[in-house]
Amino acid sequence: MNVDEVRAAAYTVPTAGTEADGTLCWEATTVVVVTARAGDTTGTGWSYGHAGAVSVINDLLAKAVKGCDAMAVPRCHAAMRLITRNDIVPGLIGIGLSAVDVALWDLKARLLDVSLVDLFGRARATVPVYGSGGFTTWSDEQTTERLGELVHGAEGIRAVKLKIAEEWGSNERRDLHRIEVVREAVGTGCDVMVDANGGYQAKQAARVAREAAGLGVVWFEEPVSSDHLAQLALLRGIIEPEVAAGEYGTDPLYFRRMCAAGAVDCLQVDATRAGGYTGFLAAAAVAASFGLQVSAHCAPSLHFPVCASIPNLRHVEWFFDHRRGDAMLFHGAARVRGGAMEMGAGPGHGMTLRGDVEKFRVA
Repeated sequence: MNVDEVRAAAYTVPTAGTEADGTLCWEATTVVVVTARAGDTTGTGWSYGHAGAVSVINDLLAKAVKGCDAMAVPRCHAAMRLITRNDIVPGLIGIGLSAVDVALWDLKARLLDVSLVDLFGRARATVPVYGSGGFTTWSDEQTTERLGELVHGAEGIRAVKLKIAEEWGSNERRDLHRIEVVREAVGTGCDVMVDANGGYQAKQAARVAREAAGLGVVWFEEPVSSDHLAQLALLRGIIEPEVAAGEYGTDPLYFRRMCAAGAVDCLQVDATRAGGYTGFLAAAAVAASFGLQVSAHCAPSLHFPVCASIPNLRHVEWFFDHRRGDAMLFHGAARVRGGAMEMGAGPGHGMTLRGDVEKFRVA
C-alpha cells in the first residue's frame, strides 16, 4: 500500500508560567503534528519548533513521500533527505523531516496492526526516565514542590535535572544555591543532574562543576555550547560529573563527530530533530560503536517505542513541558510509575490526536 497523503498542522500550548533556562525564556510550546495516510489508515508524528515547519512539510516533504510504499520507511526517509539537500537539514527542515518520519513509522505499524515496540523489537523490559524541569524562573518553593513530587510521589523517579547558568552564567551563586535546594528536596537516594544549555565559558563551567560535584551532581549537560567539541572534551577530562550533549544533532555524522572527539560520557539524541525514529536508531548505533549509552532528549511519549528497542539506552527525559503538552494534545500519552515509563496498548505508538485540539491550532 502506498502513502496517499501527508499533511501537517501546528498547535501552540501555553506553559504553566514563564519559563527559562540558561540562555532562553519562553511562555508557550509549539507542536508540529503530521498525519500520514494510506487508504483508511493514518499514522501520526510530531516535533517541537516553529510553525513555519508546516509549510516545509506540506509544500516540500510531502512530495517526496507521496506515492511511496508505506512499508518502505527507510526509502521514504532517504527521499526526504535527498529532496532537501540544497535546503540544509538543521532547523525547520529537520523538524519537519523528523515529524514525517515518525508518522510514517506509526502508519506502517498500524497497517500491520502491531505496536511500534514490537515492530522495532523490544530490547528491554522497562524504559527508565529522569525528571526534568527546574527552570531558572521557578522559585525555591516551586522547585522543591515540583521536583520533589516526582521523587516522593507515585512516579517514583530516582534522578532529576535542574536548569542552571542563569542569564548566560551571570549568577553562579544562585545556580549553586538552587542545586542545594534540589538536593535537600529529593534526598540522598536520588541523582541530581544539571543542564547549563551552553551558558557557561569553559573555565567557569569547570569551577561550577567542582562545587556541584560536592553537592552530589552526577550529570553536567552542555556545560559549554555543544558546538565546541574540544571544550566539551577538555571539561570531560577534568570534571567529576558526566558530560552530556547531542540534543541538536540532525544526522549520523553529527553524532559521529561528537563521539569521535571524546566530547561526551553519554550521547543525547532527540528524535524530533535527528530524523525521527530512523535517525534515532542510527544515532544509537553510532554511540554503541564508541561504547557509549544514549539518553533521549525531551519528547518522552514519542521516544518510548524506539527507546524500548535500544540496548544501550541510559534513560529518557521526562520533561515538564512536553509531558504536560502531550497529555493536552494526544490520547494515550505516556505515564510514569516506579521510575519507568508506561504506554497504553494498541497499534503504532498508541497515541492519537485529541478531538478538542483546534483551540490550540496556529497553522
